[in-house]
Amino acid sequence: MTITAAAPIVRIERSKMNSIVFASCFGTIIEWYDFLIYATAAALVFNKAFFPTFDPLAGTLAALGSYAVGFLARPLGGALFGHFGDRLGRKSMLVLTLFIMGLSTFCIGLLPTYASIGVLAPILLILLRIIQGIGLGGEWGGASLMVLEHAPADRRGVYSSFVQIGFPIGLVLATLVFALVTKMPEADFASYGWRIPFLISVVLLGVGTFVRSRVPETPVFEGLKMRDGLSRNPVGEAVGKNAKTFLVAVGLKLSEVSWVYMLTVFVVGYATTKLSLPKPMMLDAVMYAALLELVSLPLFGWLSDKIGRRPLFILGALFTIAFAFPLFWMLESKSTALIFAAVMIAMNFGHGMMFGSESCYFPELFGSRVRYSGASFGFQVSAAIGGGFSPIIATAMVGYFGGTTGVSIMMIVLALITLAAALAARETRGEQLAD
Repeated sequence: MTITAAAPIVRIERSKMNSIVFASCFGTIIEWYDFLIYATAAALVFNKAFFPTFDPLAGTLAALGSYAVGFLARPLGGALFGHFGDRLGRKSMLVLTLFIMGLSTFCIGLLPTYASIGVLAPILLILLRIIQGIGLGGEWGGASLMVLEHAPADRRGVYSSFVQIGFPIGLVLATLVFALVTKMPEADFASYGWRIPFLISVVLLGVGTFVRSRVPETPVFEGLKMRDGLSRNPVGEAVGKNAKTFLVAVGLKLSEVSWVYMLTVFVVGYATTKLSLPKPMMLDAVMYAALLELVSLPLFGWLSDKIGRRPLFILGALFTIAFAFPLFWMLESKSTALIFAAVMIAMNFGHGMMFGSESCYFPELFGSRVRYSGASFGFQVSAAIGGGFSPIIATAMVGYFGGTTGVSIMMIVLALITLAAALAARETRGEQLAD
């Protein structure tokens, strides 16, 4: 069975591997761009446009709450599309999730504000954010598996890392577009400027749908169909029969996802409101940090092929523990050089070191029958906990208690959980993908 599944991989690797990687990466760029422009808008404008009746702190928390709703929807998307990805195939889910994300993002750009339609405005915003989250929840697993299950065994880490590049490129695009529109007069930005990043996503959607529709189904999934080895209940099997592996996946993701959204959401808001630092400077710092990940993510993916996936998670968690306090000390210096250095170092070692190999490591932890469900659901459950709630909790801590000591302690605790998960995890480098 392994020979049957492995033989086509060599043929596809030689002729179509680059196009498969490109299609998966390009689609992931669009997905992350769509998801991340919401995060930036939530930090900069949604509190006034959709929650203006609250006091400033409550309005900010409400805007971040609408942002967090998307994270809560991601596990649903992971389970839903994971089920059908393991039952019907990886390719069909790639196109469907991209369409769902792109359409919901475009519609956010068309939404009337609270001043126009009252309470219906935030309700519609939250509904579209939920749809966004469902789409993204299923997208990552499909993109990862399309590359992983086509890639040669000794290069799965480096090839899969290009799926992860979608995040920093999407972040750079989102940050760059918002950096441009925030240069508009404040009244114009508040009126229509913030809509531009959402509306232009429809162009990316058209291109991405075309590119993804041309990739072939993975040989591992085709082999499962030929052997009649498909699971009837992939999510139940992934969670119920692989409970330890599922919990390990959740723990592995927790620190990294909390860390990166703290940097891109909480830190931007904290620096511009509490430290009175310019918005453009903070957006530039995040953008340069993400640009550096274009190099560091493939490097960490390549390194995972050499030394394994597990050591990178151990090192990443240890770095986060060590840098949780210095990060805020460097920000509070108000030195431009130190702020840029802090964000770039934090992003690439607290996030990139672990994130670079996740697209390979998480699916490898699960068998081919439930790989889409297990990797997607575990990834997205952790993202909902860490990415969705960490910025809100941190904002509330600073708002009500002052200072960032509690925030640093929270990040250390989350890193300790990831460290424990990494120590409990098995190494997957070199394992066969077909059951």
